[in-house]
Amino acid sequence: MQKNYLIIILLFLFLSCKKTATPPALQINTLYKEVIQADDRKTITPEEAKTYHINTTYQYEYRTGNPGHYEFNYDVTGISITGDSVCGNINVCGKYGTGILTCDTIAEFDVNTEWISYGKLKATDTKGNEYHLIVK
Repeated sequence: MQKNYLIIILLFLFLSCKKTATPPALQINTLYKEVIQADDRKTITPEEAKTYHINTTYQYEYRTGNPGHYEFNYDVTGISITGDSVCGNINVCGKYGTGILTCDTIAEFDVNTEWISYGKLKATDTKGNEYHLIVK
């Protein structure tokens, strides 16, 4: 008799246990592009607007993004290798960025930038010309 109760209890437990569904694999959605484009500085997307931040203590004009992946916007001035004065606006994420500069002799042109020191960047245009920039 006790065997029957034990079998019934085990059968009840076995049948009453629900299978837990395996959770679907997490898919990471990102708002960030792998490479920053020069045109990125012209507009702020609705996703970037959610994290738009201005802080007058720092040199950047504004920043967007989340901790660990901020994109900063800076006004810059500098000189070319030939001594021409340039100024413009850039976006930087990490060590590298891109932006648009203007010069007395050339209208607007795109550059890729790289931090070389605190507040100092090296920029290169599509023709390979180098510019040394400082953050305003």
